[in-house]
Amino acid sequence: MSRPLGRMRTRALALPLVVGLAATVLTWSAPAGADPDAAARPGLAEAIETILADPRMDGGAASVLVAEADSGEVLYRHEAGDRLMPASNTKLVTSAAAAELLGTDHRFTTEALTAGAQQGSVLRGDLYLRGSGDPTALAEDYRKLAAEVAKRGIRTVTGRLVADDTRFDAQRLGRSWAADDESSYYSAQISALTVAPDTDYDAGTVVVEVFPGAGAGDRPRVAVTPRTGYVEIVNRAETLPAGQDGDLTVERRHGTNEIVVSGGIAAGEDAAKEWVTVWEPTGYAADVFRRALAQEGVRVVGGTRLGVRTPDGARELGVHRSMPLKELLVPFMKLSNNMHAEALIKAIGYEASGEGTWQAGLAAVDAYLKRAGVDSAQLRQVDGSGLSRMNNFPAEQLVELLLAVRAEPWYADWARSLPVACDPDRFVGGTLRSRMCGTPAALNARAKTGSLTGASGLSGYVKDKDGRELVYSIVLNNYLASSVKSIEDAIVVTLAASDADGAEAVRPANRRAAEGRTDIECSWSKSRGC
Repeated sequence: MSRPLGRMRTRALALPLVVGLAATVLTWSAPAGADPDAAARPGLAEAIETILADPRMDGGAASVLVAEADSGEVLYRHEAGDRLMPASNTKLVTSAAAAELLGTDHRFTTEALTAGAQQGSVLRGDLYLRGSGDPTALAEDYRKLAAEVAKRGIRTVTGRLVADDTRFDAQRLGRSWAADDESSYYSAQISALTVAPDTDYDAGTVVVEVFPGAGAGDRPRVAVTPRTGYVEIVNRAETLPAGQDGDLTVERRHGTNEIVVSGGIAAGEDAAKEWVTVWEPTGYAADVFRRALAQEGVRVVGGTRLGVRTPDGARELGVHRSMPLKELLVPFMKLSNNMHAEALIKAIGYEASGEGTWQAGLAAVDAYLKRAGVDSAQLRQVDGSGLSRMNNFPAEQLVELLLAVRAEPWYADWARSLPVACDPDRFVGGTLRSRMCGTPAALNARAKTGSLTGASGLSGYVKDKDGRELVYSIVLNNYLASSVKSIEDAIVVTLAASDADGAEAVRPANRRAAEGRTDIECSWSKSRGC
């Protein structure tokens, strides 16, 4: 394990500063607020300070640290101990803790059980659906589970369908999550029983597709995936003349499962698609399972009851096991899936103390960080995903974690989950798939991205021209610009282009037009460019 950064000596680098691709040597002086330690080291320090002096960061805050991976030696620091909002860089902590505390072979289970007696094709008693938090369970998985029940010869259940979500507590939303995100799929409710509508595994959501009518004035057609009666569609939209800009909105009303489709979609347009959260995902899972049972020829006579613990001694009728954590890390980290993060935090809590709560999970994560050499007293973590604006991390402690995990036996599986710059495959490049292309960082830099309004982060690894691996954390806050992503990219490209003889400061591009919405993670907008 690397020594703590606070005890590492800082290397002095005498390297020329070059801006852009032209070899133009500049005279440099430290900008106001620069770290005095960084100001004493020309070359790499000058290059990064020049990048951070971008006008988009005027009045903003930056916490940055770069270290050599093998030795832990600090090469550059700028206010590295300042605590800022890390956004989805929080997932670095959650994923590492999950790998250590749950193990990369950990699987979530979803079970069908009963305490009743079977007489021929009749099960006399209740049928229990018990979840352990699987955020990747698809409708097809519930169908296969229903098929296992049917294979037992059961055709009628005289009792109720009981959804046991008691592995986790009933707190569905994280601390200080924004109320206006409630309908947005990246802010779905957390339950030990839930459903993902597709293989992005956005647990607790349905996909709503809106197809334009044949002509202007017609009512659009609306389809929901997976098929469920748990949500109600209120269709108030209209088809607009071909070529006319639409203003279609799809949103769930607070406290209900009423999804309102309003505005317009132009005739001849492709279907609009929106991922929308459900209210109370336990009931959603129970509805999907009940429908699956019916498709398999199993009728449940009684109603559905939620949140009841399965009796001790109940026998198993079927079980679905999720993919192992080593595989789940890929959609989790590549697509920055918030619901995976929160399910893992609660699963960690249950594993550590028998309590599937945020409080228990975060306490176990804190203990893990201390064992890994991270000074957890210097940070605040209130959720697993980074969606909360109460999270505060300094770049210094994120780098400590990135150094420490390199010695872990699960590091290779974990490292594969990090997005890779400019790799076009969504499940390789992830949230970095369109960034740093055509630079020395392309297919080189691996990092976790993070975005909230006024908060951006990029932390990970990159190799320089000499093949030396560098570890970096860049956390930027309190800017008013629409995006500072290219500032982060410029720093990482500068690192990738540097060697023992020099560092080139790449001038950040103002990618405002190309980046689209940048107040949330790229993947959360379901952008094709992400």
